[in-house]
Amino acid sequence: MIKNYLTENLHKYASKWVVLVIDVLTISISFILSYLIRFNLTLDFDVEKLFLQLPIIAAVFLVAFLITGSYKGFVRHTGVKDVYNIFNAVCLASILAIFAVILNRQFDWVNEFTIPLSIIIIHSLISFVSLTASRYVFKSFYKSLVNQFSVSKNIMIYGAGESGIIAYNAITNHSGSNVKVLGYLDDDKKKVGKRINGTSVIDRDSLTGDFLRKKNISDIIVAIHRIDSNALRDLVEGLVDFPVQVKIIPPVHDWINGEFKVSQIKNVQIEDLLNRMPINLGESKISEELKGKVVMVTGGAGSIGSEIVRQICTYQYQSLIVIDQAESPLYDLQQELKQNGFHNFIPIVADIRDKNRMNTFFQEHKPDIIFHAAAYKHVPLMEYNSYEAIKINVVGTKNLADLAISHQVDKFVFVSTDKAVNPTNVMGASKRIAEMYISCMQQNKKTKFITTRFGNVLGSNGSVIPLFKRQIEKGGPITVTHKDITRYFMTIPEASQLVLEAGFMGKGGEIFIFDMGESVKIFDLAKNMIKLSGLQYPSDIDIKITGLRPGEKLYEELLANGENTLPTYHKKIMISKVRDLDYKKVLSKIDELCVANLFYNESTVCLMKEIVPEFISNNSDLCKFDEVKQQKDQPSKVSVQPS
Repeated sequence: MIKNYLTENLHKYASKWVVLVIDVLTISISFILSYLIRFNLTLDFDVEKLFLQLPIIAAVFLVAFLITGSYKGFVRHTGVKDVYNIFNAVCLASILAIFAVILNRQFDWVNEFTIPLSIIIIHSLISFVSLTASRYVFKSFYKSLVNQFSVSKNIMIYGAGESGIIAYNAITNHSGSNVKVLGYLDDDKKKVGKRINGTSVIDRDSLTGDFLRKKNISDIIVAIHRIDSNALRDLVEGLVDFPVQVKIIPPVHDWINGEFKVSQIKNVQIEDLLNRMPINLGESKISEELKGKVVMVTGGAGSIGSEIVRQICTYQYQSLIVIDQAESPLYDLQQELKQNGFHNFIPIVADIRDKNRMNTFFQEHKPDIIFHAAAYKHVPLMEYNSYEAIKINVVGTKNLADLAISHQVDKFVFVSTDKAVNPTNVMGASKRIAEMYISCMQQNKKTKFITTRFGNVLGSNGSVIPLFKRQIEKGGPITVTHKDITRYFMTIPEASQLVLEAGFMGKGGEIFIFDMGESVKIFDLAKNMIKLSGLQYPSDIDIKITGLRPGEKLYEELLANGENTLPTYHKKIMISKVRDLDYKKVLSKIDELCVANLFYNESTVCLMKEIVPEFISNNSDLCKFDEVKQQKDQPSKVSVQPS
């Protein structure tokens, strides 16, 4: 309350007109001081002439202040630009005064206005120093008053470079900030021990628990223009036992109008700690390929589908058909796109399993390109709901692929998953069967069928990140299925961009896989998320090992046994060279699977294992079908009786 009271009253009384009056008084006093300095601090000058000259000088400076607007700045936010305005005002006033004195000497207008030019020069220097000093004195006084009645927190800035200095200035100049910067941290030995803005630069090795507790440091702000993700992760993990939060300033290109604001300082996000560099596609043909085309996106309200829609909306397509059976998420996406000024799209609530209804959409809209992202993807749920997994992931994909051929769609881009590689669960096997059907359809040479295969995406529906966040909000514990379990991760926008790029890179029949970097240990991910929430492991939030879920792998793969890769024009995007398929046999078996699935029979899992021989269930009741299969594959032993 006291802080608000001070702020309101200072706003009320410290108006620009008060500043103008104070500035005029300051230059008046400076004029008297300049005479005293010129005459060696004695009164050996005509005092009466001084007081006759004073109002003229005051008027000249008043005009200069009004022209330059130096009095309009917020005094409590005084910075380099304000000092520059003061310098302009003093220079302008001094030039006007010198010009007036020279003219007066030439024409002898007013005898009393014969000011020595040395006085004007001395006065300009004193005025500049006085005006600047008065603003900084007021700024310091204001900050001391505000800080006196507010609880400040101590922070340190990691990085004593240009970004660190900009962050320091933004923080210290922010009026609503109750933050005190105690120092910079830097690894550069040349900077250690020096001062920047009066603030010491400290070696990172000095950062110990005792030091942080003694200085009562609550936050460390990482202000390095391009910090490596490994270095950032090491920093966060190095502070995991300390009671501090690690924050980061955004890249320069994300600053508002090229200026950094305190509000842009954010907590380190889990994607900042991924052990991989984001894929930069450089020159892309997406805009050229989408221009004037009718695009259909299935699963358009899901995590990947909705981001594909958002990215497509920025291009000059003819129309965009967004299909999803989830009404509420589709409505939310519709409202979001409208608010962002996108209107050339058609949201449709429909089920891709309904082939007749999907056929009407193909007839009505005649799509040129299809991005098929609709799928069931939760491994434990699908493990014992194989009917639904087959119905959506296999039958739904088959429906769309058949319709794409019959309606002469130019390209069909299928969004697959790394769980389709050497699958250990029904969900992964169903996606692999869908991949195989797509490969079979490519033999028709009418539609270009392209498959994209990648790992987990951060923040997607059902991923570990939202789950861990909810568990942390509830006070824990975080549940991890196995201490050694690992996964590949990329961000949703990046994954969606790759799907778009692959769609236009492909000529038909390819399975594109992406460089996902190194796999991430989920246990370490959980510990980092606890730390990023400002909590401690295990004292605040513990991690509970629950055991592998049905069908779950310890690690994911991007290539199946017997597969290898071929390069593309981008080193981060590769083509999986898959084993040759017996297309007639595969198509026959997939048709058999679709028919058998109509009878809700668990034996369909056996058919899936026949179609995908590498499908071996893991940690699941469905392992019994592997035992049956092994018995069938073993040669029967025939006993021979002696004659």
